[in-house]
Amino acid sequence: MIFNKDTAEKTAEFLLQINAIKLNPRNPFTWASGWKSPIYCDNRLILSFPAVRNYVRDEFSKNIEKQFGKPDVIAGVATGAIGIGILVAESLGLPFVYVRPEAKKHGRQNQVEGFLQKGQNVVVVEDLISTGNSSLMAVAALREAGANVKGMAAIFTYGFGVSEENFKAANVDLYTLSNYSNLLNLAVAKRYITEEEEQTLREWNVSPSTWTIEV
Repeated sequence: MIFNKDTAEKTAEFLLQINAIKLNPRNPFTWASGWKSPIYCDNRLILSFPAVRNYVRDEFSKNIEKQFGKPDVIAGVATGAIGIGILVAESLGLPFVYVRPEAKKHGRQNQVEGFLQKGQNVVVVEDLISTGNSSLMAVAALREAGANVKGMAAIFTYGFGVSEENFKAANVDLYTLSNYSNLLNLAVAKRYITEEEEQTLREWNVSPSTWTIEV
């Protein structure tokens, strides 16, 4: 996983300020997977805040070319990364496509929507990385369509060990604007959470599928 420390801290601060990331170790959230979590991340909120939206767009635009070289196409993962992916593609002057979780059941039965030619270099934009499974399904769909996936750029990653293993196994380089470790460091420094709550959040990150809050 690749990231820049200054960018990671500033991105984390923006996400906390606009409540895209909520930390609540004492009253955990329940994810769709059923996991109990002291953190919830909704990066769709970024699109509603022009200053934050522009910052994310500019950092992606600058670092995608730096990390992967200028691609032929930007691909967004549906649905969370479609909006920001379009902004990045527009900034770089590139075509845009998006990838559905699965192929449509009707019409042309596309999974990749938009004009994509075989052999084109693609960088995938994602909003959030948890286990990486859904993100890498998008990569697989693009590869099946004949694209050369140069890498993935995501706004935030929880930094789970399983996601790092999944990206390595899929041979996909991942660049993120921010990550879990930088978020916690900033949250303590800015007093969003106490040091005791930080410890709870770090314990959860080690084994999120089995974590439970102590009563």
